[in-house]
Amino acid sequence: MASDPTLPLEDFLAAIPRNSRLIGLDLGTKTIGLALSDLGRGIASPMETIRRKKFTLDAEQLLKICKEQEVGGIVLGLPLNMDGSEGPRAQATRAFARNLAPKTELPITYWDERLSTAAVTRTLLEADSSRAKRAEVVDKMAAAFILQGFLDRLGHMSAAGDFDDDQN
Repeated sequence: MASDPTLPLEDFLAAIPRNSRLIGLDLGTKTIGLALSDLGRGIASPMETIRRKKFTLDAEQLLKICKEQEVGGIVLGLPLNMDGSEGPRAQATRAFARNLAPKTELPITYWDERLSTAAVTRTLLEADSSRAKRAEVVDKMAAAFILQGFLDRLGHMSAAGDFDDDQN
């Protein structure tokens, strides 16, 4: 089995250029939800949803967006089971990362995405969104939920002095 090309958090932070955005991915079987951070890496915004076709086409579209948006790193939601174990979806996500890594020099890391889609769906239901509207936005909003969790962790690390921001 090929080794995992993703980086642990500290290595990922050291690899991303200063003043670059991060892109968050919610990888589904039919779509890939995308979210983009601001340059200060404090806020994640839903961006768009890629309708999956074939891996090569999906990767080309994703990497084109990364180039256009001057993305410095990819945060890939890892769908763990509630007990922390990995099922088929997590394995598919790891395979996506293994296949994407040779196509880009962008660093890739995982972020635990348990309950991201459920949380977004609940929020949309509370906002009384129609089923059609929810289907249209849930993937990119789940990506934003994933990326915001990651950005919040970075903010907490910075506030606690867990890493030296001048390294980036």
